[in-house]
Amino acid sequence: MPKMKTSRAAAKRFKVTGNGKIRRPRSMKQHILTKKTTKRKRKMRQSNEVDKADRANVRKMLGL
Repeated sequence: MPKMKTSRAAAKRFKVTGNGKIRRPRSMKQHILTKKTTKRKRKMRQSNEVDKADRANVRKMLGL
């Protein structure tokens, strides 16, 4: 059985923590920022954990 290849797109978007949790950046931070409040934009700087429903698919993409 050959090794699973890591999806390079996924590797750039997701990071695995020491505990094995998968972190992702928040969305909606690319453009049209003028109408978004400062508080909302500041909260978007923080990363978020991948949802339970998507965890298996992301792990597969990362080759874990």
